[in-house]
Amino acid sequence: MDIPRLLDGRLKFRHLLLVDALSRQGTVVGAAAELHITQPAATRSLHELEDILGVSLFERGPRGITATVFGEAFTQHARAVLAQLTQAGRHVVELAEADRGTVVAGTHLAGSNVLLPRAIAALKKDHPLLTVVVREALPEALLLDLEAGRVDLIVGRLTGPSGEGVVRRTLYDESVQLVVRASHDLVGRHDIGLPELTGYPWILPGPQTALRREVEELLARNGLGLPENRVETTSFLTVRQLLLETDMVAVLPGLIVRDDSRLARLPVSLEPIGHSVGLTLSDSRTLSPSARALIRSLEETAADMAPQL
Repeated sequence: MDIPRLLDGRLKFRHLLLVDALSRQGTVVGAAAELHITQPAATRSLHELEDILGVSLFERGPRGITATVFGEAFTQHARAVLAQLTQAGRHVVELAEADRGTVVAGTHLAGSNVLLPRAIAALKKDHPLLTVVVREALPEALLLDLEAGRVDLIVGRLTGPSGEGVVRRTLYDESVQLVVRASHDLVGRHDIGLPELTGYPWILPGPQTALRREVEELLARNGLGLPENRVETTSFLTVRQLLLETDMVAVLPGLIVRDDSRLARLPVSLEPIGHSVGLTLSDSRTLSPSARALIRSLEETAADMAPQL
């Protein structure tokens, strides 16, 4: 098959935006709504793109669309192009306005409560006009945002080694603890075991997270199943309020509750569960001055936190 001529003027940026939206939304209706265009316009643009490439990018089904092998490959390249354009626009603004740039940081539970707020506070002392946008989501969704340039970096648990388009940098290692409110009837006891604890209501991360899978494996090794009475969430604000108002037991990174006098850690070991907290970056994108400034602040903040860990 002949190589498509993608620079002959037929390929438009709207085509790139469309395949990105289609792959995330899974339906033409959803993609059209996201892009604020009509469904017929989205369908027409998709047909145009498939004609340009000479292949089918998505398979249509009763419940939506699924990317073909061609669609997955082209979407990856489209996101890389969109990310570079987003970065180019920011870079021009930052060069023109010095410290008036913007950095977008994605985060999830392990990085959002202590490390990232402290790093942002330190950064704003030296760069008060630099805007920091924080987006909280599940790791899988944040990786897609990183690929497409919607976030500049991800702060949180490192779920794997570098590779597959990303670079991961460890900032510190952290244990995982069982946590309750400070006035809980379990606080002060040293004879607690996991079998007794599973009789209490628990707060667990969602089943799509690595921590949840590790908790399930730990319980299984101890001959236990998941507590039947449970809430599943990765929102720390939700977790904290539930802990303060109920008898629930939560599985949380240890640093999150270290400075919270209203919460207490139970003397029950969850080893070998633990994790590295750090940065996830794109390996193909040049970091903006604003992103580099936030990374420096994150690294310095993590180094200052090391004696507490």
